[in-house]
Amino acid sequence: MRERPDTERLRVWRHFLSAHSRVMAELERELKETVGISLAQYDVLLKLGEAPDRELRMSALSAAVLYTTGGVTRLVDRMEAAGLVVREPSPSDRRSVLARLTPEGKALLTRAAPIHLAGVRRHFTDFLPDEELAVVDRFTTRIALPDARPASGRCAPTRPGALDDERQPDERERSVDA
Repeated sequence: MRERPDTERLRVWRHFLSAHSRVMAELERELKETVGISLAQYDVLLKLGEAPDRELRMSALSAAVLYTTGGVTRLVDRMEAAGLVVREPSPSDRRSVLARLTPEGKALLTRAAPIHLAGVRRHFTDFLPDEELAVVDRFTTRIALPDARPASGRCAPTRPGALDDERQPDERERSVDA
């Protein structure tokens, strides 16, 4: 049985949850009020817009937006009914279904992206000073990308700046607009 996290780490955890909830609620509200879509719908539009030929297998889309296959199916059902995406059988694998961005979906993504990015700036990046960016990047990368975690699953305490690196963003990070 693992020991309970210390009081300071539990406080940070609670603040992280609160911050995430507030930021996501504001981004959701802004998208709904301005372009009439949810944050989840925006995420689907974005992932399809970034994909080659603006299409993905439904299973890949599910993984990309962190939804269950059933959840993404219901979401895409609504988006298909609204004319934002279409589903069609994969020409290379009869068992797979592709979701493809329609011209209407692309137009909506084009309208929604500046609103979303402005919200990300207002509700998140404006609170992140340059001198803390690298630390927050390393922290969130360890959580978000399992391959970035230490083998032990725990990070050893380090002195400030000990983990600074000169890593260059990969091609995907440089090319993503929204």
